[in-house]
Amino acid sequence: MPRQLKGTLEDFHTTQLLHLINLAKKTGTLHLYEPVPTGREIIIGDGQTKRAEVAAGKERAKVAFREGKLIHATAGSQDGHLASVLHKSGKLNDDQHRIIREKAANASDKALALLLINANYVTQNDIIQSVRQNTLDIVYDLMTWSKEPFVFEEEEQPPNDRITVPVDLENVIMEGTRRSIAEKRFIEMLPNLDFALRFPEAPSEKFKGIQLSVDEWRVVSFINPKNSIRQIAKACNMTDMDIRKVVVGLLDAGLVQLVKAQSNEPPKKPVKRPAPGTTQPNSTVVNKLIERIKNL
Repeated sequence: MPRQLKGTLEDFHTTQLLHLINLAKKTGTLHLYEPVPTGREIIIGDGQTKRAEVAAGKERAKVAFREGKLIHATAGSQDGHLASVLHKSGKLNDDQHRIIREKAANASDKALALLLINANYVTQNDIIQSVRQNTLDIVYDLMTWSKEPFVFEEEEQPPNDRITVPVDLENVIMEGTRRSIAEKRFIEMLPNLDFALRFPEAPSEKFKGIQLSVDEWRVVSFINPKNSIRQIAKACNMTDMDIRKVVVGLLDAGLVQLVKAQSNEPPKKPVKRPAPGTTQPNSTVVNKLIERIKNL
């Protein structure tokens, strides 16, 4: 593999890229971009087949590797901030996440991790597992992409302040392949994320006895005909596939209905609703945490 490898996922699928990086024990970062049609056609294969040419647009994701192992990933719709990763995994509730993001906006992930561990907000294992799962979720999602331009920059690594967790690519490839087959259903059922959601008539009756996950509660709290599914995903720090799984589950249960979005404005702030298994932060602990953050 040269020091820089360019192409599109239409020619070289993500699974093939991961196999190559794994077998060659490569260190570097894979950048994937939105496909932007150029208006031209290119000839492929035997010279008889043509397809629309695409150029690289806005960056959609980047995935870092070290000696053939997956170590870190970020998606364009997410900022990758440690507080957001822990919020997504249910380790921080909404208030904790908001306060930490406001007060520790400039803190490095490593400094913030030590701060949260010392304040007994999370454990070291919580952080490792949350970062690992967030990385895997992003990679599994991009394994369903098929047209994005990409560039693999050899030796490029994530910033030193990021927390990286090495993961063997063999298992990622096997699990990602299994998921991509299953996830075709979610894409077929919900191809357009620019629709909105609304509750059916008498929603309280439908929700009686229903046990929702943390992610499902977050999505439900944003449901409003003015909030598109894509906007909700961004507000909840979720990938396209994450939001599809949640929404399809809610649709299957008859808890929501698809409607045309009424606005392009940012999602309205949801009604406060504690997520299952979480509690409101103790004000004394929060104040102490704020003071520590100020001193970073």
